[in-house]
Amino acid sequence: MQCTPTAISDVLVFQPKVFGDSRGYFLETFRKDIFQAHAGQVEFVQDNESKSSYGVLRGLHYQKPPYTQGKLVRVISGTVLDVAVDIRKESPTYGQHVSQVLDGEKKNMMWVPRGFAHGFVVLSQEAVFSYKCDNYYAPDYDAGLRWNDPILNIDWKIGQQDVELSEKDAKQPFINEIEPLELYEGGGQ
Repeated sequence: MQCTPTAISDVLVFQPKVFGDSRGYFLETFRKDIFQAHAGQVEFVQDNESKSSYGVLRGLHYQKPPYTQGKLVRVISGTVLDVAVDIRKESPTYGQHVSQVLDGEKKNMMWVPRGFAHGFVVLSQEAVFSYKCDNYYAPDYDAGLRWNDPILNIDWKIGQQDVELSEKDAKQPFINEIEPLELYEGGGQ
């Protein structure tokens, strides 16, 4: 499994080796030793999956302390644009974001550590999205950012008229209206 840092070095892209032939394919979607060699000590406790159609935008979500979450995200089928926004107080990349196309054919994955708001938009007709979390979902600590915040200036790769949001995501605050997360320690969590 190959690991590549993004423009924000704590956010990583993993590319597994896919072995295929006329019968289909095989890949390792997670190996603790390889993952932790690049991302550090992480213990996953919850797996989630969603299915969405073209234009569905989920995010930008995060959880407040003490229930912050790191996520290893991937697409089982379809294609999405995955986005991570740094909201770690004192981070030199605070307010910056990285985006990565995740593709069910390519099988690439992105590690979104604690201290980042995360979201994705479906670029294909539909997509099945899967992710591992290193902390449990805590609804009372659920938070988010506005997907179209002009300060963030995220290019979602589709027209605004095609974006489909939940009522909750349409009303999220702008980055200048949130309290940054106190997690940054000069790199990592």
